[in-house]
Amino acid sequence: MAGEDQEKTEEPTSKKIEDARKEGNVPKSQDAAAIVTLIIGVTITLFMMSFMGERIVNLYRYYQSFIGVEFDLRIIQAIMIKSIFEVLIILAPIVLSIMIAGVLGNIMQFGFIFTTKPIMPNLGKINPLKGLKNLFSLKKIVESIKIILKVGIVFTIAFIVLLKFMQELPRVELYTMVAQLTWLRDRAIVLAAIVIVAFLIIAVLDVFLVRFQYFKGLRMSKQEIKDEYKQMEGDPQVKGRIRRLQMEAARRRMIQDVAGADVVITNPTHYAVAIRYDTSKEQAPRVVAKGVDFLALRIKQVAYENNVVVYENPPLARELYKACDVNDLIPREMFKAVAEVLGFVYNTNNKSRLAGQVKKGN
Repeated sequence: MAGEDQEKTEEPTSKKIEDARKEGNVPKSQDAAAIVTLIIGVTITLFMMSFMGERIVNLYRYYQSFIGVEFDLRIIQAIMIKSIFEVLIILAPIVLSIMIAGVLGNIMQFGFIFTTKPIMPNLGKINPLKGLKNLFSLKKIVESIKIILKVGIVFTIAFIVLLKFMQELPRVELYTMVAQLTWLRDRAIVLAAIVIVAFLIIAVLDVFLVRFQYFKGLRMSKQEIKDEYKQMEGDPQVKGRIRRLQMEAARRRMIQDVAGADVVITNPTHYAVAIRYDTSKEQAPRVVAKGVDFLALRIKQVAYENNVVVYENPPLARELYKACDVNDLIPREMFKAVAEVLGFVYNTNNKSRLAGQVKKGN
């Protein structure tokens, strides 16, 4: 196993990453989700602070209305119902926003996925020996250190800020209730902002660390990449896609070769065959491109753009298209007809004047 781990030095393929995603294995930073939840939760809370203050003051006054009143079961029930109702009104928007924020925090990291594999029963997960091994794994140790550091940093910052706020308490006791709530709101904003900044820094670092560990865990050996490639080669869809890509690449190369042709023989609209003759290297003219319909029009367009003579000879164009593939030499029985066309091209005193013009054959 150690040898296999050492061999896994290659970056994961897109298929490996996609397979892991289908199984619910994605780079998920708990801190990133937590900071999104914290920011949205604090924002909603601050936005509703005035509303919450009014509700709390009204509830306090409601309690005051019972001062001096003899309590019975009916009054106690009324107070409890009123208290529960007010608490629900105050907390419901905050709780709902926090739940939505938790979902958004994960979607922002890896998008939306739906899979049941992580929750499916797996006997391997309840193996005590494997569980004990995972408990003392490097990943668990790192996670534990991260938690201790995060809690320690945030607690220290919050403790320092609260100590400063506590020095103001003797003065705040003399404030009215509305002023006390205002003071509490302002200090809560300061504390929340400091904690959010601290958490944000931790979350950014955690995202990079989680993604590094994730892709490191998906690394593959060279043999695994070869096996995956062989497996994909057997997939009919993959084979079809590879063939399409190869055909597109060949077509692009063929169109590029039109620029170096000596002449393009056309039908004129349905067939087009581009011919090049290098007398120093080849014994016969060569077909460098051919096409019908749309591809024929494209070949003619490239010929015009590159000052290649376009010669209309429908019978010859059809015969060449049927008899030759791209890169084939012209058959011996067609030498005479093609030689006449090339003779027209070579014997033209001013080729640049005729380039792009159409010559009609007999």
